[in-house]
Amino acid sequence: MNVGMPRYVVQRLSAAMNERSKSIKGSKVLILGLAYKKDVDDVRESPSLELLALLKERGAKVDYNDPHIPIARSTREHNIGGMKSVRLTPANLRKYDAVLISTNHSSYDYQMIVDHSQLVIDTRNACEGIRRGKKKIIKA
Repeated sequence: MNVGMPRYVVQRLSAAMNERSKSIKGSKVLILGLAYKKDVDDVRESPSLELLALLKERGAKVDYNDPHIPIARSTREHNIGGMKSVRLTPANLRKYDAVLISTNHSSYDYQMIVDHSQLVIDTRNACEGIRRGKKKIIKA
């Protein structure tokens, strides 16, 4: 994801939520993947941090899941210290208005994610092979 992409992704999310008569303000958003890239635990320069900040600025309640980063640490630019990765379960997914795939970790079961999510914003083309629920997926 290049430097300008987080703003574009938030715009796509906002448009998709508006189509569903919802706004980002007050909504619950789950970011999948805090790490900079697939299957690592490094958050330096991760676009997920900027996505998290932009969504919070717009009034969203934001959580994250990352199997490689159970507890987030603050960076110079982002005060996220102490945030904990939420469990990725069908019940938890149903609690969110939108799920945003920011890092396409190999361990994610994308069909399960789509099956139990209301809306999926896919920034990594991770849902390309999904068979059910394609109408819930927005590419960004």
